[in-house]
Amino acid sequence: MEKFTKIEGVAAPLKMINVDTDMIIPKQYLKTIKRTGLAKGLFAEKRYRDDGSEQPDFVLNKPAYRKAVILVAGDNFGCGSSREHAPWALLDFGIRAVVSTSFGDIFYNNCFKNGILPIKVSPEELEKLFDDAERGANATLTVDLERQEIRGPDGGTIRFEVDPHRKHCLLHGLDDIGLTLEKRPKIKDYEEKAKTERPWL
Repeated sequence: MEKFTKIEGVAAPLKMINVDTDMIIPKQYLKTIKRTGLAKGLFAEKRYRDDGSEQPDFVLNKPAYRKAVILVAGDNFGCGSSREHAPWALLDFGIRAVVSTSFGDIFYNNCFKNGILPIKVSPEELEKLFDDAERGANATLTVDLERQEIRGPDGGTIRFEVDPHRKHCLLHGLDDIGLTLEKRPKIKDYEEKAKTERPWL
């Protein structure tokens, strides 16, 4: 998993509430277990018309947001079913952080496990970030995980909370497997001790 320390870039404003995982990645894209190639399915039913052409009014199709690395979204983002493809699709598109007032619980947990930082802010802070994001490529945001803050284009700062263990995992690029491997010396010591104490096992 790629480390997350600090990112700076364009933030795309998605002013929609209750965006569920089916909207993030429709069911027809769930046939694969590969984490790559899913960007094309991200918000597919919003990004494309029935004939496959792009819907120009959708935010991620606008020139200013095609390379967005941050998504600023409405309340209850990622609600619905537990499909892990949702964070995979966001990551494959290039989104490394999602900011909202609230998230679906399973989606929120899956983000951390896949290298995406979900950030909870107050409604007032979200409106300020929407204002910044709507300025497009002229106004980039910086998300600094070490300092736990979002810095706006005009110098304003928003602090956010994050679980210390999850922060550690993101800073060091540790998914569940990586976290286990980090403890390999202790696991080996335990196994050697177990062999000595219980040789019949």
